Amino acid sequence: MDVRKFLIFIALVIVLVAGAAGLVVWRGWNDMHEPYKGYDGPEQFVTIRQGVASGEIGRALADAHVVRDARLFRAALWWTRQGRNLKAGEYRFDHAVTPLDVITVLVRGDVYTKRLTFPEGLTVEEMSKLYEMHGFGGARDFVTAAKDAERIRDLDPDAPDLEGYLFPETYALPRQIPAPRLIGLMVDRFRAVYGDALRARAAAEGLTTRQIVTLASIVEKETGRAEERPLVAAVFRNRMKIGMPLQTDPTIVYALEKAHRYDGNIRREDLAMDSPYNTYKNPGLPPGPIASPGRASLEAALMPAEVPYLYFVSRNDGSHAFAESFAEHSANVRKFQIEYFRKQRAAAGGKRQQSGG
Repeated sequence: MDVRKFLIFIALVIVLVAGAAGLVVWRGWNDMHEPYKGYDGPEQFVTIRQGVASGEIGRALADAHVVRDARLFRAALWWTRQGRNLKAGEYRFDHAVTPLDVITVLVRGDVYTKRLTFPEGLTVEEMSKLYEMHGFGGARDFVTAAKDAERIRDLDPDAPDLEGYLFPETYALPRQIPAPRLIGLMVDRFRAVYGDALRARAAAEGLTTRQIVTLASIVEKETGRAEERPLVAAVFRNRMKIGMPLQTDPTIVYALEKAHRYDGNIRREDLAMDSPYNTYKNPGLPPGPIASPGRASLEAALMPAEVPYLYFVSRNDGSHAFAESFAEHSANVRKFQIEYFRKQRAAAGGKRQQSGG
């Protein structure tokens, strides 16, 4: 073979190699942009553990059939130079995606979460049922985790558990979150809301965190109206100043629930029950919170309205009538309770007669 033919041969080899390489690059580039869904169900979950190598991430995605193969995912990572920016967590995929799409999701950290809302005024037992009902874990595990009073020992040295300190809010959570971890999030949120300013105000008034949270929990249970919370708090603060029993039904309900005796009604004999939570028999605050108060109730307990009220009664529409004297309160009770229910019974009787006729 002369030199000229040899050079032509080399040139042909180079062209073929370049063409083959180009074909591989083109196919790889094309595959990076081709959506893929290899799993059978409507959705697929993939968990990326903290600190794992990109190769293991690629294998996890390939094993879950989210990407076609791990090598293609690594090639896409090399192309995007995002290998160091992938975030740990559980990810949900529910449609065909490209490897580049997957990388974008992992870089943004779009981890899958479920929302769990704890309304204001729930007890630990009630919260535990929501935790279980929404599939996060067992109610008993939640109750057990809520006994870890060491989490708030610096705020409340006397706390036997975390009743009142699990802040009511909507939490974005992984599908399966251990109860102790959720309890920790809720206590942290309480600390953030009941921050330095509120703690300093309580200390300036000679009130402990436990006293404020206990009073706030009662306010939370007595009214659902934001504008009434400072008024309700004022009634109880005024009663405490003069040594008058708080005489609040929610504490009786809490005592009955702890004794597994509550059936939805409070009877006359219940008002005489032997319990430290019976605020009809015992003056002052009960031993501890009876529910988890929200921010507004905590603030109301610390900053009650400047009013002389000592009494309030339900108007049966969610609001309350407030009074300074017992005589005024008695008139409100007669109007909004006795006469109201008398009219209700009369109206119901009239309907029954019409129906019977």
